[in-house]
Amino acid sequence: MIKIMEYGTTPVEEIFARKDAAADVSGIVSDIIANVRANGDAALKEYCEKFDKVTLDSFEVTMEEIEEALQLVDADFLRILREAAERIREFHSHQKRSSFIISGPKGSQLGQKVLPIEKVGLYVPGGTAAYPSTVLMDAIPAKIAGCPVLVMTTPPGKDGKVNPAILAAAHVAGVDRIFKVGGAQAVAALAYGTESVPAVYKIVGPGNVFVAEAKRQVFGKVSIDMIAGPSEILVVADGYSNPEYVAADLLSQAEHDKLASAVLVTESRALADAVADAIERQLKELPREEIARTSIENNGKIIVVDDLKMAIEIANEIAPEHLELCVDNPFDYLSQIENAGSVFMGRYCPEALGDYLAGPNHTLPTSGTAKFASPLSVDDFVKKMQFSYYTKEALAEVATDVRDFAEKEGLSAHARSAMIRQEEA
Repeated sequence: MIKIMEYGTTPVEEIFARKDAAADVSGIVSDIIANVRANGDAALKEYCEKFDKVTLDSFEVTMEEIEEALQLVDADFLRILREAAERIREFHSHQKRSSFIISGPKGSQLGQKVLPIEKVGLYVPGGTAAYPSTVLMDAIPAKIAGCPVLVMTTPPGKDGKVNPAILAAAHVAGVDRIFKVGGAQAVAALAYGTESVPAVYKIVGPGNVFVAEAKRQVFGKVSIDMIAGPSEILVVADGYSNPEYVAADLLSQAEHDKLASAVLVTESRALADAVADAIERQLKELPREEIARTSIENNGKIIVVDDLKMAIEIANEIAPEHLELCVDNPFDYLSQIENAGSVFMGRYCPEALGDYLAGPNHTLPTSGTAKFASPLSVDDFVKKMQFSYYTKEALAEVATDVRDFAEKEGLSAHARSAMIRQEEA
């Protein structure tokens, strides 16, 4: 049964508690990375046999395999993939940044170039569930940014093949190359390269604790998007909300994994009780009941507060990955939201809509990092390069200021490099 807490009665630390149950796998991951760096494809083959229970002659997915997957995927699902991809492209196309040049005094010019990251790696999980939606959400912004090389890794099944839905999504999103490699070894291969897998400059995509730790360890050699924690949802709902809707939305995150977090904050004790009852009824209907029930019992909570103002203050402090505003006039409250990965507004905008079809990205900051981090976007796949141009006259105007600043820092060679140009006849 989900816990119901009264704000003001329940200790504050329980209200805001987040369980960090991730195991320390740093040593295991470090060994895997070292092995892949030293032995390349041979190490990948070893781990594929050990973890995926299959022996592969080649890691790269062929065009024939992609064509086969497109034939295996239901035609209606392929239509949905293409529709989702179009909506994701439309939303993310508005995120593109432009280069700029500023003209200064005496012919000087300053500017910034926005350039796509040349090589990007995308990790796609393939464990208890396959997520073609992740392929779309992570690959499409990279292609909009103009990344010329997008490499995807995902673990194979015991038949040595990749889930057809994953391959279909990769085809729709425009992924360039796909490799049948999973786990920390895939992250190592993308970071350092092997005989088969090309090294990239940035790695994005979610994964289990081993994948997350591998991304942490290779950061610095390559860039990464984020260290993703367990899935989260926080629903702010008033007393007029339908408890069946709210319960369904909470369970939509609880079914992800046992560490997922589902929280309701409401000013209505009656709604709290009704949602708790609805969760129990709906849990029994879920194919993933065991996972969802463990999540609800260990990490779920309903917080009863005095009013919606307090509910939003709590939401801002928790800074959830997904935030639902189940109220009649959600735009009245949007300006008060400061910390959330993605906000779903109104009574008919479930978080699941954002996972698949709405268009905004579903790769979001978790574990309270929404206080400083942002959803995955086109910005994650570009780099900025700045430039300066000064004429002789423009430099002469500021050279002594550069000298004085440099000398204040004790850097005489800096000062000299500015002043030496003033000694010309």
